[in-house]
Amino acid sequence: MDTPAPTCPTHTRLYEAGQVVAEGFDPHEITDKLRAHPRAVLWLDLFDPDLDDLKAVAAEFGLHPLAVEDAVHDHQRPKLDRYPGHLFLNVYDVEVDLDAPGPQLRKTEISVFITERALITVRKSAGDTAKLIARWDADAGLAPDAGIGFLVYGLLDVIVDGQFAAARRLDEAMDKTEDEMLEEGGAPRAVRLYGFNLRKTLAALRRPAAPMAGLLADVMHADTALVDEHLAPYYRDIDDHARRTLDTIDHARDRINSLLDADLNEQSNALNDVTRKLAAWAAIIAVPTALTGFFGQNVPYWGYEKFWGFLLSLAMILVSATGLYVYLKRRGWL
Repeated sequence: MDTPAPTCPTHTRLYEAGQVVAEGFDPHEITDKLRAHPRAVLWLDLFDPDLDDLKAVAAEFGLHPLAVEDAVHDHQRPKLDRYPGHLFLNVYDVEVDLDAPGPQLRKTEISVFITERALITVRKSAGDTAKLIARWDADAGLAPDAGIGFLVYGLLDVIVDGQFAAARRLDEAMDKTEDEMLEEGGAPRAVRLYGFNLRKTLAALRRPAAPMAGLLADVMHADTALVDEHLAPYYRDIDDHARRTLDTIDHARDRINSLLDADLNEQSNALNDVTRKLAAWAAIIAVPTALTGFFGQNVPYWGYEKFWGFLLSLAMILVSATGLYVYLKRRGWL
């Protein structure tokens, strides 16, 4: 019986003992290929399939309707669900663009059906499968008898490495921002906006990265039968990278929050300095204003209508204003 063929773009590969024995064949040939190579496992990639495409594949591989429904709808959470005869995995491949006015996170949602002899990936947006293929080809001799667990390892390794690389790039991008934010008087508006975008991007990255450690623990669980003794250390290595990714994200988020708080405090300090200087100058101006107001009253005073009285008033203005200026300068108000 031929496999019902989906109409969406597909990519097929057949692996036996870690080596590619067939590639690029029509989905109609899947059944014959698996029959001809009883020890081989299949990778079938579907790009943006509709419900009918997935139903065609589900009929051949016995996929659960709920898993098929999750694979069709976007924005599923990262998870691993168990169904009779297969597993359903949902993960996100990520990339960070730091060249834009603000950092941007690009995510590719990948839904995965894991059966005894097939790894079926469903990509809901354009993504690069070349790095996934390259990882499988580079690790061809990793576990010749691991079966489908070998393909699952390569997929998860690429996903977690991508998330870790994105977290490190965001953390490194913060170095320059940190120097600019800690300048005297507060950071320029453009730098603050970049900092806010960094924090927003870190939050967006944390959502797909945070569940990965728990997801990997479920994959390595004994009842999945995916991870044998030979592959177990490699899966633990992915788990370590997943935990380091989350630690890097949390550290970077705490760091940017501290920088933004420090910048806000610096702006407040600068505003206080300006306010204090304005108050000091107002006090200096108020003294001669008060004196000239006093001497300008229509009552006699020392030196009234005398030239020496004018000199006396002028000297009092200069002495009082200068004294107040010296006092405020020593106090650091000016």
